[in-house]
Amino acid sequence: MNFPASPLGPTNLGRIVTTLCCAFAIVASHAADTAGPSMSATELAAKLSAFQQDGESYVRLRLDVTGATKVALQLQIKQRRTKTETEIVYQVLWPKERKGESILLRKTGERPATGTLFRLPDILKTLDGEQMKGALFGSDLTIEDIIENFFAWEHQADVGREIVDRVNCQILESIPGKGQHSSFASVRTWVDMRRLVPLRVEKYTASGELARRIDFTKVTTDDINRHIPADLTVRGRRQDSVTELDGSKIRHDVTYTDREFTPEGLKELKPPTSASK
Repeated sequence: MNFPASPLGPTNLGRIVTTLCCAFAIVASHAADTAGPSMSATELAAKLSAFQQDGESYVRLRLDVTGATKVALQLQIKQRRTKTETEIVYQVLWPKERKGESILLRKTGERPATGTLFRLPDILKTLDGEQMKGALFGSDLTIEDIIENFFAWEHQADVGREIVDRVNCQILESIPGKGQHSSFASVRTWVDMRRLVPLRVEKYTASGELARRIDFTKVTTDDINRHIPADLTVRGRRQDSVTELDGSKIRHDVTYTDREFTPEGLKELKPPTSASK
């Protein structure tokens, strides 16, 4: 990959997404006036991990892939995240020809994540370990990115400071411990310590190769008054591809049935019920 070199370079072993990463989640965070540069790596990782464990939530997300491959999707995300278990459903709302395409992911404790894919008209497929490493709806995120919580990994280290978008960030390096399953050997996260929000995530392979870079280009406040990354840009192994996501519309006033997080529930495309009703 032709990424600009990190001034710190990869470690001898080489996520957030994420994850996302993330991921779409793809990452949630919380404003804390007491946070400061003296916070240890372990304390920082614990806070960022706890902020992701925010119970039931609902997100509307736009996903755009540009480059040799072009994809434009509107998605809904249903999530139940606790300290012991994470359940996530991604469902395509638009375009019409892909409406209803869905993915169910579940992770309990330190066990490997599991996944189920639903494709129209009525195809359910269990995802194996290699398929979990595949692209999420053709994007530069993998399915693994959106279920993995690298802030909960055993090894956390403060590896320096760097300015990102005029913000002085603490760089947190996360490395999985024995029994913690990941395709990545290490993840570095650039954290805005004033708002306790990630501004960049880089994921490295065991050989030290940069496999994924996620830049958070906008920070906003969610419905429970937390600072969260809103717009993000993802660059992966495909040099001719960039994925952009806008997922700032998140709600926590929702309630789900257990059926919605089952393979059969993937076939039902509906918004959540408000918890206040």
